[in-house]
Amino acid sequence: MCEHTKKHITAYSVEVRFIIPLDKLEEVRKALVSIGAEEASESISWEKVYPDFHPGVALRGARKKEALTQRELARLLGVSRLSVFEMEQGKRPIDKEMAKRLGKVLKINYRVFL
Repeated sequence: MCEHTKKHITAYSVEVRFIIPLDKLEEVRKALVSIGAEEASESISWEKVYPDFHPGVALRGARKKEALTQRELARLLGVSRLSVFEMEQGKRPIDKEMAKRLGKVLKINYRVFL
């Protein structure tokens, strides 16, 4: 016999930005408020939005953007695949020299890895 299961509904909120004509500002604000939008009083820092972010996350994203495997990236850098894996997991720090090598290979500013 099938039983109905509870459906859990979670509300999510996002902050969005638009460029609109100045003369339409009040009209847009009222329309948004009428559907439940709240005016944001301050910006939220990226650290609060992404608390688990570390340079390895940027490394993994840049590697995937270039369609490289960990093994391929390791070969291009002259390091072991395990080193790339550990950097992506945040278990191995990325020093400035390695960040510059990563930046060159992955065609991205090296500072994202520091």
